[in-house]
Amino acid sequence: MRRLLLPISLLLLLCGGAAVASINAYVFDTPQHEQRFKKLIAELRCLVCQNQNLADSDADLAKDLKDEIYEMIQDGKSDAEIIDFMVARYGDFVLYRPPVKPITYMLWVGPFILFVLGAVVLVLFVRRRNQDVLDSGELSGEERQRLEGLLKEQRETPDSDGRRG
Repeated sequence: MRRLLLPISLLLLLCGGAAVASINAYVFDTPQHEQRFKKLIAELRCLVCQNQNLADSDADLAKDLKDEIYEMIQDGKSDAEIIDFMVARYGDFVLYRPPVKPITYMLWVGPFILFVLGAVVLVLFVRRRNQDVLDSGELSGEERQRLEGLLKEQRETPDSDGRRG
């Protein structure tokens, strides 16, 4: 068992180095280029991940897109040119904040419409429930007689300690 300890330790050490080597390291000419890169990968969506931007994604496509953005920044492209290129290639889905245009109106207005609709339904439900409670609050003659009979019966029945209700 002791003989296996050294080879297993070396294997684990080598595997750990391979994992670190797979991290992309981008070297920028200026801090402004690095800031632009970080801003762009935060604004662009990973196309294969669910609700992740390129900065948070570890997908292979996200790595390729980050490499492409890096190259475009190094080539002197502006942020608008990079975003236009990505939209032309992948559509508005690549943007985390899609532009407001007729095809995306529902995307922008839909949540507010659903909120208002939910509030209206809730108000109507509460009013109806309150009205039902108010309507059922009065006892009919038969129910009143039954209640009086039960109360009278309880007053006449002795408790376990011998006292009357």
